[in-house]
Amino acid sequence: MSHLKAFYNKYLFRANAYQIVAFAFVLLTFTTGDSSLYRRFAYEQKIRSLEKEIEHYQKEIEANRRRLDNLHTDKQSLEHFAREEYLMKKPGEDIFIIRNK
Repeated sequence: MSHLKAFYNKYLFRANAYQIVAFAFVLLTFTTGDSSLYRRFAYEQKIRSLEKEIEHYQKEIEANRRRLDNLHTDKQSLEHFAREEYLMKKPGEDIFIIRNK
């Protein structure tokens, strides 16, 4: 107990008890526990990053949905897709494939 009094008299004699308790509370809040402010900040950053990722994939899904709908309704776009992706051709046509290195 005398060590605490000596520490208080040497370093904390100007601070009152409320300031010491408030400082201890803030220190404990920032550093300990599963819900510390540091971890909460890290979790918030992770949530923001995941929300951006969700938004990106929702836009991609919508674009693919429009493309699929276009393929179901438009015969020319279906033919164009089949020729590009699956190298299909009409009878009597020749196809030349040029690959970039």
